[in-house]
Amino acid sequence: MKFSENWLRELVEIQADRAQLAHALTMAGLEVEELTALGEGLAGVVVGEIVSAEKHPEADRLRICKVATGQGEPLQIVCGAPNARVGLKAPLAMVGAVLPGDIRIKAARLRGVESAGMLCSAKELGIDADASGLLELPADAPVGQPLATLLGLPDASIELKLTPNRPDCLGLVGLAHDVAALFGSRVLVPVQAPAPVTSDARRGIRLEAGKDAPRYLGRVIEGIDASARSPLWLAERLRRAGLRPISAVVDVTNYVMLELGQPLHAFDNDTLEGDIVVRHARAGETLKLLDGNEAKLDDGFLLIADDSKGLAVAGVMGGHHSRVTDATRNIFLEAAHFAPAAIMGRARKLGLHTDASHRFERGVDPELPRRALERATELLLSIAGGNAGPVLAAENPADLPQPATVVLRRARLARVLGLPVPNEEVTRIFTALGMTVHPTADGWQVTAPTSRFDIEREEDLIEEVARVYGYDRIPTHTPAGALTLAPEPEARIGELPLREQLAARGYYEAVNLSFVSAELLARWGYTQNLVPLANPLSADLAVMRPSLLPGLVEALRHNRARQQDRVRLFEVARVFAAGDPPVETPSLAIAACGSAHAEQWAEPIRPLDFFDLKGELDALLAWGGEPGRWSWHADGLPAWLHPGRGARVARDGETVGYLGALHPQLARALDLGPDVHVLEVALAPLLDRWLPKARPVARYPSVRRDIAVEFPEDVCWSQIEQAVRGTLGSVLKELRLFDRYSGKGVDMGRKSLAMGLILQDASRTLTDDDADRCVRDAVAALESTCKAKLRG
Repeated sequence: MKFSENWLRELVEIQADRAQLAHALTMAGLEVEELTALGEGLAGVVVGEIVSAEKHPEADRLRICKVATGQGEPLQIVCGAPNARVGLKAPLAMVGAVLPGDIRIKAARLRGVESAGMLCSAKELGIDADASGLLELPADAPVGQPLATLLGLPDASIELKLTPNRPDCLGLVGLAHDVAALFGSRVLVPVQAPAPVTSDARRGIRLEAGKDAPRYLGRVIEGIDASARSPLWLAERLRRAGLRPISAVVDVTNYVMLELGQPLHAFDNDTLEGDIVVRHARAGETLKLLDGNEAKLDDGFLLIADDSKGLAVAGVMGGHHSRVTDATRNIFLEAAHFAPAAIMGRARKLGLHTDASHRFERGVDPELPRRALERATELLLSIAGGNAGPVLAAENPADLPQPATVVLRRARLARVLGLPVPNEEVTRIFTALGMTVHPTADGWQVTAPTSRFDIEREEDLIEEVARVYGYDRIPTHTPAGALTLAPEPEARIGELPLREQLAARGYYEAVNLSFVSAELLARWGYTQNLVPLANPLSADLAVMRPSLLPGLVEALRHNRARQQDRVRLFEVARVFAAGDPPVETPSLAIAACGSAHAEQWAEPIRPLDFFDLKGELDALLAWGGEPGRWSWHADGLPAWLHPGRGARVARDGETVGYLGALHPQLARALDLGPDVHVLEVALAPLLDRWLPKARPVARYPSVRRDIAVEFPEDVCWSQIEQAVRGTLGSVLKELRLFDRYSGKGVDMGRKSLAMGLILQDASRTLTDDDADRCVRDAVAALESTCKAKLRG
C-alpha cells in the first residue's frame, strides 16, 4: 500500500512529524517498508511558460526557449527536452536554485548560447522517476507561482508492508482510523452525500453466482467527456501512490480504490447488451482482457457478463471489448462485493496480480460499494461532466458477511499483556478503530465493523489493544514456573542418535522437499495410493512423496553429475499414502554408490555391493539389541529393485522395508550406473530397543554340536535359522554359521553350510543323547522345510 503523506493528513489529525508517524505505524504492525521524501529543496523553482522555441543553430536536439516567469522579461533557456514547445507550462529552476542531488543552477553557455536557468523534468525535481521530458503543468497554472505551492509540496510517498489480515488498511480511510487510534485524534472524512441523479438510464442486474457474489451495484452515467484530463491534485496523488494518470475515468476509479479500498470498474455502456449478469464462467470460456491477453477460464472463475458475452473477470481485470476509450460517452460504473474465497488464486492462475485482486482476495468491506459508487460519481461529474442515473443494486443479504461480536474479559486482557490497561483506554481504542463497544461486568462486548474480517475471537481484540496501546509499554518478564522435562523412554532410540550413528559411519544427511513430480514417481512404478496437491507450487512438485528414495536418488544423481564418484546419503523423514486424512509414515532411506571404502593404501578398491548395505542395516539392528526379530527375503520385491540383488526386510514376519541394487532399467532411465544401492525401512520398528534384564548366570554347562548341511542355492540363511530355532526352542542358545562351501563334492546349484549349535538347559546338564536328539530334530526340520541334506 503506497500513498501520499499529505493525503493521509487531510483525512485524520496527526500531531506528529513524519518520522514519528512512520515509527508509530511500524510499531502498530503496519510496517513502513519505504519512505521517500518528495519536493524537498524546491525554493527557486517556479511555474514557467514557454513563449517561443527555436532550434539551436549548433545542435539538432536543443531548442532556444523564451520562458515567461511572471516578472520582467522572459528568460532565455536552452532546453533539450523533446516536449518543449510554445505554450507549455513547466517547472523552471531559476539561477541560484539548488535541486535534489545538490544540483546548483547557474547561468551557463551551451554551444555558444546563454542559458539563464533550467526547465525541469519530474525526475530532476525528485518527485517522480519520469525523465522522458519536461513535467507538463496544467494550462491554468499561474505563471511565476512557486512549484511547491502548486503541487502541494513538500510531501512524502509512504509504502506499507501490510499483513494479509489487514485488508481494511488498503484504503486510506481505513488507515486513517488506525492512525486516529494511535494518536488519540479524530478522523476528518466527511459523510458521503449521494450524487445528483439527472438521468433515468438503467440496466438490469442478475446475480447467478450464489454466495460468491452476494452484492453488485452499478449506475449509468451518460454524456461524459472520457478524454478530459484529471486535475493536477488528483493526478499527483495517484503518482505519489505509484499509479500513473491515464484518463479521467480510470484515474477516478483508481483514486477511489486508494481512498476507500473498494475496487471499481467502468464499462462502455454502448457495448453492453441486455442485463448485467454475475455468474460463474463456463468451462472453456475465454475472454480478451484489457492487457490484450486471452484468458482461458473454467467454472472456478467469477464472470461479469451481459446477455450475450463476457465483460470482465470478476475481481481481477476488465475485458478488452467493453473498455472505456476517449470516444466513450456513456459508461456503466460498477462496484461489487465478492467473497474472498471466490477470488483467491484466480489472478495467479491467469499469471496476473492486479490491485483489485490484491484487495478482493483479502476481503473488502461489503458496505463499501454504495459509498464508493457515490464518491466516484461525484468526482466523475466534476471532471468529465455527464448525467448520472440512479444506483442499481442486486444483493442476497443472507450471503453477506455479518459483523462479529466478541467478548473480551478484563482479567484475560491483563493476564496476556502482563499489565492492567485502563478501562477508558480500552474503550477509546475500540471506538477509534470503528468498533461498537458495550461494557460488561467482566469486560467488554465488542462488535467489529464489516471491514475487519480478522476480528473473530478474544485474542484478536487483545492484539488490537496491544498494538495500539503500544508494544513498548508492555513489560518484559522472565517466564516463571517449573519446566516439565519430556521423558526419554529407554525402550526407544532417539532420531538424533540415529542420525549421528549414520553420520559416524560416513553418510551425509540429505533434506529433500516432501513434493515430487508424478512423472518421476511413474518411473519408479509409484502410480497408486498417491496424494496429489490441490495447488502445487509447480508441475515438478505436484505429489506428496510415497517414498524417500526417488528424491534421495535424485540428490545422489546430482552429486554424481558433479564429479562425486563415491556418494553416501541418508534421509529421515515422512512418506505419504492416500487416505482420509493421508497416512504419514516416518522412514529411513539410504542411497550409496561408488567404492565400498574410501580410497586408501591398506585395502584394494572394490565396488559397493548388496552385503555392504545389508551390513549397515545389521549394525543399526544390533544397536537396537534384537536382530533376531528381523529377516530378509528374496520374494515380494518392488519393481524398482534388482530381482537378483535385492531383499525384502521383515520384522516379526511383517514387511517393513527393502534394500538392494536399483533395477537396471530404472538405473538407465535415471542415467545412473549399476552400482547404486538403496535401502528404505520404516523408522518406528528400527528405533525400538531391547532393554537388558538381569538374570542369574547359568549353573549348567553348554554343549556344542557342529553340522554341515547341503541346501539349494536359493535358500537364504533366515529360512534356515527360523527352522532350527522354531524346532529346538529355548534349548538353542545360539546358532553360528562358520563356513560356506560349493564345488567338488556338492551338486550343481547347491551349497554346503557348516553351523554350530550351542545348546544349554537352565534346569539340568544336557547329556550326549540330548545333544544328539537336538541335532536329529534340527536336521529333520531342515530337510522338510529347506530341502536340506546332511553331509557325511
